[in-house]
Amino acid sequence: MAGGDTRATGPLGLLYAAYERRLLAGIDHASLPAHVAVLADGNRRWARANAPDQPLVVGYQAGADKLKEFVGWCDEIGIPLVTLWVLSTDNLRRSGEDEVGPLLRVIEELVLELALRHRVQVVGDLGLLPKTMADNVAAAERATADLPGIHVNVAVAYGGRRELRDAVRSLLAKEAASGTDLAELAQTLEIDQIAENLYTAGQPDPDLIIRTSGEQRLSGFLMWQSAHSEFYFCEALWPDFRKVDFLRALRSYTQRERRFGR
Repeated sequence: MAGGDTRATGPLGLLYAAYERRLLAGIDHASLPAHVAVLADGNRRWARANAPDQPLVVGYQAGADKLKEFVGWCDEIGIPLVTLWVLSTDNLRRSGEDEVGPLLRVIEELVLELALRHRVQVVGDLGLLPKTMADNVAAAERATADLPGIHVNVAVAYGGRRELRDAVRSLLAKEAASGTDLAELAQTLEIDQIAENLYTAGQPDPDLIIRTSGEQRLSGFLMWQSAHSEFYFCEALWPDFRKVDFLRALRSYTQRERRFGR
C-alpha cells in the first residue's frame, strides 16, 4: 500500500484539479523559496491507521513513495534545492533491528531511485549505517554529482547536534594540520568557518521548512542552517500529504515578509 496521489476521479477529481490550479495561480513565483526542507513525519502512525495488520515498513514505503512525488513537485515548480529528512540519529538509537532493518532498506532504495533522475547528496553520519548501504548511497552520490537540475539532499543518520560536532571536529583537524595554535584559533574563529564544515557546506540555507503530522518542533533538524528559515506545519501524516498541501505551504511562504533577524 502506498500513500500516492489521493485525488479522486470524476467530478471530485475535476474540482481538485481546479483548486490546485487556483492555488498555483495565487503563488508569486518570483518569491518562491530556493531551498525547501521537509520533516516527513507520521509514517508509522499512518501504517497503524491504514494497515494495522501489516508491518510498519508499509508506512515507510508509503512515505518513500510520497518523497519521490514531493521531489517531482519541487522540480516541476522550479525549486532548485530540496532536503529530505528520512532518518535521525535518535531513530537509530530508539528503534530495534526488526524495525530499523526494513526502514534502512526502504531508504537505500529511495536514494538509488532518486539518483536515476536527480543529483543526490547524502547528509548525515554514514559511519552509523551498515557498510554496504553506506557504500551504495555514497556511490549514488558520486555518480550524480554532475547532473543538472534539482539537487536533492537526503538526510540519513542525521542529527543537528552531531552535525555541529562533526563540523567543529573537521575545522579543528584542518587548522591543526595547517599549524594553527588552538589559542589563536579561539580568538580568530569566525561563523563562516563553521558553516564551511557543515554537511551542507556551500549550499544556501533552507528558506522554508515543512513538517507534517501536526508536530510543531524542529527536533534538531538543520539547527545551524534554520536560523532564518520560515516554518510551515501541516496536520496531515506524511503519506497523506497532497500537492495542494504543498502549494498551500508555498502560498503561505510567498505571502510572508522575511526579516532575517532584523
